[in-house]
Amino acid sequence: MRTFLAVALLIGSSASGALAWDGVDSSTGNAVEIEKGNLVRRGETIELYDSATGDYRDVDVQSIQRNGNAVDVEVYDNESGEYRTLEMDGD
Repeated sequence: MRTFLAVALLIGSSASGALAWDGVDSSTGNAVEIEKGNLVRRGETIELYDSATGDYRDVDVQSIQRNGNAVDVEVYDNESGEYRTLEMDGD
């Protein structure tokens, strides 16, 4: 029974890491990731991992729009004062 629980915990913890939403910044082509637990809705502030800087940033969601097999999420980056369009995996 303990072995089963240990395996279940390992599978659950590795699966939770796979629940991030991957995409790219459309203007730079750099990879971005929205971690599990962020509510991606217009007006919400979410935490974004930017692979170009290796930093997490807080951004405000301005709009969300499906674009073929991707989802375009326009955000306002509070730190840089710039708008960014993120092309997120739509599958």
